[in-house]
Amino acid sequence: MNTTTAGTPRPLSSADIVDWRPEDNKFWESTGKHVANRNLWISIPNLLCAFAVWLMWGMITVQMLNLGFPFAPAQLFTLTAIAGLMGATFRIPASFFIRLAGGRNTVFLTSALLIIPAVWTGIALQDKSTPLWVFQACAFLSGIGGGNFSASMSNINTFFPKKQQGLALGLNAGLGNFGVTTMQIVIPLVMTVGVFGAMGGEPMTLTKDSGWLFGKIVAGTPTFIQNAGFIWAAVLIPLVALAWFRMNNLLTISATYGGTLAAFGKILYLWLIAGGVGLLGLYLYLPAPVGLGLLNMWVALPLIIVLCVLLIKVAAFGEMKSNIAAQFAIFGNKHTWSMTALYIVTFGSFIGFSMALPLSITVIFGFQHVPDAAGVMTHTLKNPNAPSALTWAWIGPFVGALIRPVGGWISDKVGGSIVTQWISAVMVVASAAVGYVMLLAYGSATPEQYFMPFMLLFIVLFAASGIGNGSTFRTVGIIFDRLQAGPVLGWTAAVAAYGAFIAPVVIGQQIKAGTPQYAMYGFAIFYALCLVINWWFYLRKDAYVKNP
Repeated sequence: MNTTTAGTPRPLSSADIVDWRPEDNKFWESTGKHVANRNLWISIPNLLCAFAVWLMWGMITVQMLNLGFPFAPAQLFTLTAIAGLMGATFRIPASFFIRLAGGRNTVFLTSALLIIPAVWTGIALQDKSTPLWVFQACAFLSGIGGGNFSASMSNINTFFPKKQQGLALGLNAGLGNFGVTTMQIVIPLVMTVGVFGAMGGEPMTLTKDSGWLFGKIVAGTPTFIQNAGFIWAAVLIPLVALAWFRMNNLLTISATYGGTLAAFGKILYLWLIAGGVGLLGLYLYLPAPVGLGLLNMWVALPLIIVLCVLLIKVAAFGEMKSNIAAQFAIFGNKHTWSMTALYIVTFGSFIGFSMALPLSITVIFGFQHVPDAAGVMTHTLKNPNAPSALTWAWIGPFVGALIRPVGGWISDKVGGSIVTQWISAVMVVASAAVGYVMLLAYGSATPEQYFMPFMLLFIVLFAASGIGNGSTFRTVGIIFDRLQAGPVLGWTAAVAAYGAFIAPVVIGQQIKAGTPQYAMYGFAIFYALCLVINWWFYLRKDAYVKNP
């Protein structure tokens, strides 16, 4: 036990803070603000790298194809699918880490663990004969980066007063989300040079042209694809050191974390449970020869979520059991479920469209869609005027991440639910409009003429989802007390993160069926439903909580 006989938490290390009163203006101005901001600005780059490691497979698999790795596109899809699904699944236990293990301990360990998939991926990419299961294992561990978001947001929420949580959480999440854009720019750049010299290994030669943000990389160019992994390990090493020496544990939240080694043990134990559930779900979902292919996505994902939550509760023991039981009280609160739906609208859309947009650009605008003899629309003819997905796809996530702090700041001024209502209405219209443009493009022999309206509408979707990310987190901070807000933030982020898996699958299936517009119309209907939920819970005359 790390408490005195009087019941006051006793620090176990110099990183522990016993007295924390952010709602006390005098304490906040004299002490709290400096400490909170220091933890925030160390948290942000660690979270940015977590996003980069989680989502790097979208870029790596494209270049693996261009370099002639002996895997079919369907096999490479399993890498992005595994990383996406595990990133969301690892978020479920991560939402409870701060109270169980402390903020500094959690950020340090969860960031340090990312060095493992970063280095292993770099080593695996040095040899084209590396078996597929090795890359799948690397993608599985990359999911830790996705899980880090829930812990990071729960942690930052505990440091700031309620009136500043919208901006603080918006900065942490928004600038952390820049990991998507940063990864899309950095990986192609570091592939072109031998950044790590002899230690980085020999380059490979492109077998086909490869486009990216700043132009075209032609076939025959030496390419250091292994740098896509090594670069994140190099960046993470100083960042995890900074987290260890300069971040803090708040004993007002984590009074019984039990010491650093005990904290690490709790994190690894809960992640082992989540990893086992994720392996089972992937085995049942993925097609042969990787898995059994028994379950479709809409059965597999709820099964994984429910099983993971139940096993975490059942497998907890000792003091951890009472802590987890206390945090599970969030599931008896109706606002947990309303905010989960609203956060799917915002972050779920952001991360899902980030994954799906390159596919949409490539397939819808990369081919000339002409009817065959039976009148069926085909896309067998390459479109010579096709826009490059890697040139354009980064813009949407960039705008969404950049504007997220603005959403938090506006929500602090006018109320989170009003902002959520505005952006939900915008997303209903924009999603339906994107679907209509997809319909026109998919039925045209010159689809490129519809590209700019398509791209602008997607930017609107990203901007609205980014603003909504800030507004929904502000609402959570107001509705729930300080002990429950962190787990709720983590839980809603965990469920919404499955958008990284759902959106590419849904849009990809509808593109394959020749009806890509249906995917976007379906999203528009979901946004409209959540608009009603937000109004009923928080904006109507007799709302449960008025405009939090």
